[in-house]
Amino acid sequence: MQPFRRTGPFVAGLFAMMAAGLALVTALVSQYGFELYPCALCHYQRWAQIAAGGLGLVTLLLARTALAYWTARFAALAFLAGAGIALFHVGVEAAWWQGTSGCATPDFGSGMSREDIKSAILSAPTVACDAVAFRFLGLSMAGWNLVYSSIAAMAVGWLASGKGRTP
Repeated sequence: MQPFRRTGPFVAGLFAMMAAGLALVTALVSQYGFELYPCALCHYQRWAQIAAGGLGLVTLLLARTALAYWTARFAALAFLAGAGIALFHVGVEAAWWQGTSGCATPDFGSGMSREDIKSAILSAPTVACDAVAFRFLGLSMAGWNLVYSSIAAMAVGWLASGKGRTP
């Protein structure tokens, strides 16, 4: 019986899980440890990380099959989607374009009842998407997520191509 060899998809899946986990832990520590609350676009970026990590897990479970190459590639695409969301978020922060409807603040125009105003406040996002709560080396958290997710997408894609095989 041959020993199990760590294939490109196995390493890609492991890397995807670890990279997504690190990004999510960083986001949660920022939120709960430093009170840097997420906006709607931040939540979308987290969902992309969760998808990449989940696909990494599926890749690990299917590591001995040909399907593992595809799930690893889908994990790379999930990271790429997260990078796209982060790029959109950076554009909203820089006022290059307008954010989604979830990023908008409620309109408290005349004619709203007390209950309407209360409902609008309770359903409003906690943070506006165009407000940068923290910058490090000139980049917002969305900017860093753009860099991180892009690198993770390239790394997982490269590993999934079989270049990351170990003997």
